[in-house]
Amino acid sequence: MKPHTDHANLAWGWCAITALGDFDPDTGGHLILWDLGLVIQFPPGATILMPSVLLLHSNVEVKEGQTRYSFTQYSAGGLFRWVYNRFCTDKNLLEKATDQKKAKHERERSQR
Repeated sequence: MKPHTDHANLAWGWCAITALGDFDPDTGGHLILWDLGLVIQFPPGATILMPSVLLLHSNVEVKEGQTRYSFTQYSAGGLFRWVYNRFCTDKNLLEKATDQKKAKHERERSQR
């Protein structure tokens, strides 16, 4: 898997990742946390909590004939913006906002 961050997740949220499948954890399926310089053995059934929006991560491939799946639980940042904006998108909110409210919205956004 290509190293990535999960940019759509809630910036200060935690992501729960569970490894599933039928694979040999000694030879593949490891979790790589690139920013921390860590390669973690991650056997089927293991779960980790991590700020996936902040940490560049990927997995070591498993051998041919083996399978590895991830069950990932996260909070989408867009849902929190929707509620914060009183149940509308940033675009819709800003279309109707006064200049003063737009400035306030930008100030608050930059502080989150």
